[in-house]
Amino acid sequence: MSKKIGVVRFLGTNCDADVLKWSKELGHQSEYIWFQDQFQISDYDQIIIPGGFSYGDYLRCGAMAARSPVMKSVSEFAKAGKPILGICNGFQILCEANLLPGALIRNESLKFKDEWATLVVQNKKDFFGAQMTEKQELKLPIAHGDGRYFNTADGLKKLHDQNQVWLKYKNNPNGSLMDIAGIVSESGNVFGLMPHPERAKFDWMGSTDGQYFL
Repeated sequence: MSKKIGVVRFLGTNCDADVLKWSKELGHQSEYIWFQDQFQISDYDQIIIPGGFSYGDYLRCGAMAARSPVMKSVSEFAKAGKPILGICNGFQILCEANLLPGALIRNESLKFKDEWATLVVQNKKDFFGAQMTEKQELKLPIAHGDGRYFNTADGLKKLHDQNQVWLKYKNNPNGSLMDIAGIVSESGNVFGLMPHPERAKFDWMGSTDGQYFL
């Protein structure tokens, strides 16, 4: 079923065109939303915040973007129970905006990681990844320097107990606690992951597993 998807663009976002094309090729009606603009909850079925280096990653990754005007509308969208997906820097932004718990910090190796990763689905969810099955393995690329998921011991326990851990790395590339690659909010409608599903569309790319996310 075709959905109306808004793709948020910040200064420094660099995966916006990839996400727009990916969503359109999967049959959805997608358009950009500029970071200075506002939108109505009824304007879109889903919102995607793509990857990149919003505001050059100054202060902390996603910190400045999380305080941009458009995030007021994004927060209202989330409160209304409508689905939001943050990819890479988008995941960082959602954590900085307190729409997802925890934080993404510097990779354990202190090096930028640009490679393929195998993910294991932990909990099947509605909205994004409804076609997935639990324990299914997915092949997606990663490209980040600050992708290590961090949370307190209590926070990690809560994620586990409430089935909010969405995806785990099979072979942890960045030191993420509990091997976490993606999580979902307590309300079940806000999703974040560090790997890039929009870069796994065709066989020639190395994987078609990105199709499972929309």
